[in-house]
Amino acid sequence: MKTIDGRPYATRAELSARAGYKGEATLRNLWAERESNGHPAARRIGRALYWDLEAWERWFTEYRRKRNGVDYGGSPDEELPPAGQAKVLGIDISAISHYRDNPPPGWPSAVREEELEGGRVREWRTRRQLWEYADAGPRAGVAGRTPAKGPDPRVALAVEALAAAPGRKAGEIAAALAEQHGGGLSTWKRAVTEARRDGPAAGVAPA
Repeated sequence: MKTIDGRPYATRAELSARAGYKGEATLRNLWAERESNGHPAARRIGRALYWDLEAWERWFTEYRRKRNGVDYGGSPDEELPPAGQAKVLGIDISAISHYRDNPPPGWPSAVREEELEGGRVREWRTRRQLWEYADAGPRAGVAGRTPAKGPDPRVALAVEALAAAPGRKAGEIAAALAEQHGGGLSTWKRAVTEARRDGPAAGVAPA
């Protein structure tokens, strides 16, 4: 990190770490496509590129919001039950149930709990909490272990990736997803294959 004209500037590696990625592949792709996605300009210092940290984070938050499948409508302080939380995040309700015992990084604490018959507890969270969680980095349901029941969240991620880059080869998308979210390449290849079969990914180039 450098300070230039009183403003913090960061390298691609530093931006990747702040965004929650395990490597630089995603940000390299975004930089390569900067003419179409509006990526902020860089400053070259020596052999390294640096980006205005505040400008880049504003851009990246908006970029990710347009593609993360999250519903940003409604009152931010509205308290939602699990079904509503799943709808806001665009994931299956089974993932929300799974998070109770195995919460992903950054999963917010419930603002209140409701006792149900049989000793069960229903947890409520606000839209604001869910938006902040979604904006913080790569999401689970999407991250963490796959729920024992319900759709594989990796397939949902693959569908999003295929839709965002319809001309890209499936094998390249699987490799980028593996680097971004962790896990084996073969696992992500299966997820991409299933996404191509079941998701809206017509026109995707073969591996």
